[in-house]
Amino acid sequence: MKRKSSISRKTAETDIELYLDLDSKKKGSIKSGSAFLDHMLNLFQSHAGVELSLACKGDVEIDFHHSMEDIGIVLGSGLNQALGDKKGIERFGFYFAPMDECLARVALDFSGRYAYVLQGTLPARIGDLDSSLWEHFFKSLAENAKMNLHIELLYGLDGHHCMEAIFKAFARSVAMAIGKGKNADEIPSTKGTL
Repeated sequence: MKRKSSISRKTAETDIELYLDLDSKKKGSIKSGSAFLDHMLNLFQSHAGVELSLACKGDVEIDFHHSMEDIGIVLGSGLNQALGDKKGIERFGFYFAPMDECLARVALDFSGRYAYVLQGTLPARIGDLDSSLWEHFFKSLAENAKMNLHIELLYGLDGHHCMEAIFKAFARSVAMAIGKGKNADEIPSTKGTL
């Protein structure tokens, strides 16, 4: 099965194109409209071992809220679509990631059900984005990927380092969860469906 997705989402606020290939190691092009989010999404594709291409045109003259939320929706939808029936995946992923003085932990489950928890205090502004926007991004991503996503920033001072630790832990958790499970022909659930 080809584990790929192409998502187009156009609203009055954003116009987004996404391509995701869970089994490609190519580096995709990312143009979100935020240099810092581009940096984080590039970290994601590198550390998750996936190919991600994304282009977003948003109403950034207002602020970055709509773009951030809608990019989360599209990335989550892309993950869900690319995983299909989830047959043969590991399903669960978890990882600790240090980044200099910061430490983040992420645990996730591609369960087919949505849950999202973020614990820890982020600095007020990280890069060119208000920290409140990250809540919208990860919440939208988890909801549309139909995953349980638990993120903890255990400690850290520098905002850039904090978010980089979170994204690396998230990416490595995704890499683990989408990896080949012990039973390649089975859906990893006692229910028989996810």
